[in-house]
Amino acid sequence: MRAVIFANGRLSDPLMDRSLLRADDWILAADGGAVHCRELGVVPAAVIGDLDSAPADEVDRLKAVGVEIIRHPQRKDETDLELAIAYACQAGADEVLILGAMGERWDQTIANLLLLSLIDLPSGRALIVDGLQQVGLLRGGETFPLRGQPGDVVSLLPIAGDASGVTTDGLEYSLQASTLRFGATRGVSNLLLWTDASISLREGKVLVVLIRKPAELVT
Repeated sequence: MRAVIFANGRLSDPLMDRSLLRADDWILAADGGAVHCRELGVVPAAVIGDLDSAPADEVDRLKAVGVEIIRHPQRKDETDLELAIAYACQAGADEVLILGAMGERWDQTIANLLLLSLIDLPSGRALIVDGLQQVGLLRGGETFPLRGQPGDVVSLLPIAGDASGVTTDGLEYSLQASTLRFGATRGVSNLLLWTDASISLREGKVLVVLIRKPAELVT
């Protein structure tokens, strides 16, 4: 089951985001993400959060059509998106797609990207997508598959100290059991050579950023 979570950030290309949805997706809204759902013509199965950014009339409308409203107190230790991710994983989602996680506030954007490190899906993957850009997390001992078009930009950003044993296949600047130092920029702006590529990692955590050329879609 793929959970698609709408956060309360920016949708830079709503039509493209709408095209990513599948008929069998389990749609969730993190608080004000419910507004994105309405604008895209989808009804979430649940709205999760303290409801400080979801308009009251929208919450009432969704409740009236049977949408589950999971209200949390405003004074809490987690953001609404973290609560929605936890809800999806506990309910058995094996794949998570997050939309609307980027925005003008740097603290919220960085925190949302780092939330990928909390999602452990042995049989699936978790991605944050914003228009033509997507971000996923590669953990030590794993291989991250990429699919795009030659010339798409790929960046590898260590987030938990140095990343060791980085090996790439299908990228212009090849890495073979290499180390990417935390804070250094060696992994920025690589390029896809073919439609399929992969990155494997021995130890550490790496954010894998794919920036597609216009007219491409995430599948």
